[in-house]
Amino acid sequence: MRRIVLLVHRVPVSGAFTLNDLAGGGGRMDEVARVVSTAFLASNELRRDTEVTLLFGGSPPPAARRIRLYGERIRFLHPDERSTAALLKNALVRSIPLEQDVEASPGLVVGPVDPLAELRHLAEDPAAVWLTEDGGPFDELPPDRGATVLLGDADDPTPAEREVLESAGLPKASLGPRALRASQCVDVWHNRMDRRVPPG
Repeated sequence: MRRIVLLVHRVPVSGAFTLNDLAGGGGRMDEVARVVSTAFLASNELRRDTEVTLLFGGSPPPAARRIRLYGERIRFLHPDERSTAALLKNALVRSIPLEQDVEASPGLVVGPVDPLAELRHLAEDPAAVWLTEDGGPFDELPPDRGATVLLGDADDPTPAEREVLESAGLPKASLGPRALRASQCVDVWHNRMDRRVPPG
């Protein structure tokens, strides 16, 4: 199983943004949507072996939200970022009055979260690495590392998030010599993982 954890910083967790302004008022929801679609969509198929966790940590608990997407069950996912953003926005809006997780659509679960506590838990995954520009080459990781990646959206991890990741002792890994957008990182990472374990 491949797992992606994306730290989302500026998207309004209430879903109070318009699909016509994803990059501005949407707090870079355009890039978050690209990460989700890139994570699951290959040329003519869905990557059923992939899970994505979005940690919306821009608000403290209880307003903070987590969205988990499961490739084996997900539906209604299309290549364009607007429809993906709409799927995520609807999930956030639906979760506003809730105090527990709910499956807002097939394969998409949303609910309240303590972002730092959840990040601490996710960082305990023995296969996890932190994708960051100042990391060592991804290809030099041991074979039991790299199937789970943690990375930031359009913003770097906050000091509090960085402290959690550093305290967990996560290996830092870089995917190349140039800074990439989060969605580009997901594409390159999938390619590296496909080379390790070709799709069967």
